Amino acid sequence: MNGVGIVVVSHSRALARAAVDLAAQMLAGRSLRLAVAAGLDETTLGTDALQIMAALKKVDGPDGVVVLMDLGSAILSTELALDLLDDPTGRDRVTLSPAPIVEGLVAAAVAAASGASRAEVAAEAAAALQAKQRHLGEQDSPVAGTGSGVLPGEPAARGDITVENLHGLHARPIARLVTLVREHDAQLSLRNLTTGAGPAAATSPTQLASLGAERGHRLQVEATGPAAQQALNAVLTLARSGFGDDDLLTSVPAAPAAQATVAANSLGPQGVSPGIGIGPARFWRTVPESRNGALPTPRNGSGPRDADAELRRLHGAREAVRRTLARLAASTQAELGAAEAAIFAAHEAILDDPAITGPAETAIRAGHSAEDGWTRAVAAAEQAFAALADSYQRERGHDVGAVGDQVLAELTGGGAGGPSGQGVLVVRDLTPAQAASLNREHITAIVLARGSASSHAAILARSRGIPAVAGAGDEVLQLPEATALVVDGTTGLLLVNPPEDMLSRYRATAAEQADCAAAEQARSGEPAVTRDGRRVHVQANLGSVQDALDAARLGADGAGLVRTEFLFLDRTAAPGVDEQEQLYRQIAEAMPGLRVTFRTLDVGGDKPVPYLRSAPEANPFLGVRGVRLTLASPQLLRDQLTALVRVAHEHPLGIMVPMVSTPGELQQVHVLLADVLQAETGGVRPPGLELGVMIEVPAAALKAAAFAGLVDFVSIGTNDLTQYTLAAERGHAELSALGDALDPGVLRLVEAVCHAGAGRFRVGVCGEAAADPLAGSVLTALGVTELSVSPAALPAVKARLREVDLTALAKLLPACLALPDAAAVRSALTSVQP
Repeated sequence: MNGVGIVVVSHSRALARAAVDLAAQMLAGRSLRLAVAAGLDETTLGTDALQIMAALKKVDGPDGVVVLMDLGSAILSTELALDLLDDPTGRDRVTLSPAPIVEGLVAAAVAAASGASRAEVAAEAAAALQAKQRHLGEQDSPVAGTGSGVLPGEPAARGDITVENLHGLHARPIARLVTLVREHDAQLSLRNLTTGAGPAAATSPTQLASLGAERGHRLQVEATGPAAQQALNAVLTLARSGFGDDDLLTSVPAAPAAQATVAANSLGPQGVSPGIGIGPARFWRTVPESRNGALPTPRNGSGPRDADAELRRLHGAREAVRRTLARLAASTQAELGAAEAAIFAAHEAILDDPAITGPAETAIRAGHSAEDGWTRAVAAAEQAFAALADSYQRERGHDVGAVGDQVLAELTGGGAGGPSGQGVLVVRDLTPAQAASLNREHITAIVLARGSASSHAAILARSRGIPAVAGAGDEVLQLPEATALVVDGTTGLLLVNPPEDMLSRYRATAAEQADCAAAEQARSGEPAVTRDGRRVHVQANLGSVQDALDAARLGADGAGLVRTEFLFLDRTAAPGVDEQEQLYRQIAEAMPGLRVTFRTLDVGGDKPVPYLRSAPEANPFLGVRGVRLTLASPQLLRDQLTALVRVAHEHPLGIMVPMVSTPGELQQVHVLLADVLQAETGGVRPPGLELGVMIEVPAAALKAAAFAGLVDFVSIGTNDLTQYTLAAERGHAELSALGDALDPGVLRLVEAVCHAGAGRFRVGVCGEAAADPLAGSVLTALGVTELSVSPAALPAVKARLREVDLTALAKLLPACLALPDAAAVRSALTSVQP
């Protein structure tokens, strides 16, 4: 990393100090290795070669020094100082800049503090007069500036994108962008055309975040280098898919509004994870113990420090945190899924952000301790986030602080710490690492003084099933240890020391909820048979081996959807046949004797992969995705079919093809499958192997009969079918009410598929509507015989179906299909459903 030193040589000590003070105000707290060699004393004008030589030695390092000088004899004295250096190689690390001392120092200081190289710092200094020259109509200097976010020379490729993510360009999209850019032999920068912010280097998460790119903002991407066009195309594709982030597809659930105060000492935070939790207040303790998890403030001692030793300490601390993040990512993916695990990938990108590590190392080389240098750099990065307009992006500054605290804890020996006891954890905020470490058996609820429903702590609390509220205010941090608390994460209610009668009522409600959940889970292994005697197969949607184990434990009748793309994403090359076979077999073995349906690779559009290069698309959701993409890469599909056929010899297995629009697409898959069977089994199809399609396109639903003879089953993906039918992006916050699968138009399409499949093929649903208490019942009344939901939803969905009379419900549906919208359907059916 860069750590360029700067020496200011001037005839006047007062002038040099004033210039340094001016430059320091531009650094926003970032550290800089800088020395002044000015004047013969406090008042006598002149320059001294020995003084300059001492200044050079003070700030010299592997990345060299840039010297700015004022009048003629300052140059002569500096050249003499170079001749006096004991180390001849040291002269090669020094660049003498012709820049004006005030403007040049400001430009050079900003560049150096941002981690620029010696050549870049010198170029920035030399170009410092350009803005003034342009304003006065003079010719620009021939030396072009090359700041950390500015590409040298005319860009070889340029393109514009519009940020579509619900929360703009935040931590996870930025992490994916940085990772993608680093894979190409090119240099890229981005400007926010909407606000004028930038440019920002595409390899710096913090600089990218400083663009303040919100949803709808237009960004300009410029690229230079041998692979400029290739890199630009990859970035444009990634951007148009929402940078591979789920918030393009599914908005963060709106937290329920806080309920009215029900007691004089109740607070009104925001519910962010449903359920009721009761217990004594507990706080996060670090080692050494500190109230509410605050780490001791590092102090920079006055004694001399070994910069190399301090840099090694910082490197060791960062590597220790990296190992911790990798371990947490693996355990979180196994327990909760890939989406939650992606939080830690974003944190690893922060750990390597040159806009943080560069200033930290610069400060250390200037004589600061590892603790102090790191703390200064993290604080500056947090300030950059705090200045952003979007609240969600401002909150991502907490991620920078979280990573900073982890590294600082390693440096200070503070340790990770933990809750002070069993009960309700009260804390200012939780890092993802802390949230992932919580034991659900010990923590009954979480109260966050800060944070929101979109914070990573809230996301992980929901995933782990821990009731939580956020935004309770800093006053909760002053509560005495063991204060009695009631947390309702559904309504957003926090009660402090409630009266005994109120506490009893909430205990009773919590007990009822727990008893209900326990009763549902106790019967989850039983078939879901409706009141009028119809059996509905309730299966699970899976994304990992752990999901399969959970589904089997919770009584799944099989797996209606295994999202195989989790094996293909976040890597630089596709997995081979053997790797796929091993993982598919593990999932099938986790559900012995049950049919497991694997969806073939469903990427493109909203889920790009870097090793499948494709041209930018104006509308990726209607472009080359799903089966269209895999048919365009037949070896990729052939490998996946080969792995699945091998597993099908031992386990009942379904192969489901996504985003099919025409029977012709499926016929091409049949040809590939026949080739694979010929190679693997001599053309014999394993008896338990089935082939089906996902119905996600309205045209496919309306001509579902045309698939008869080509499929053993179909599964309706209500998420895409709904958004395509209603022309309402399912992740669009303002269209969330419109994108309801109970819209009569969508229901008519489901009815058409069920009618076409009668006696020809099975019809299932694997979209989110399958887990909706009302929608699931309506879909089965229309003729759907299989519902596939998340493992956690299995017991409740089965319990709900056991209460439904599908025959009676079916009689109500013709009138519902004539209603104007989903809200009317819900209103009509809610009053008659149990």
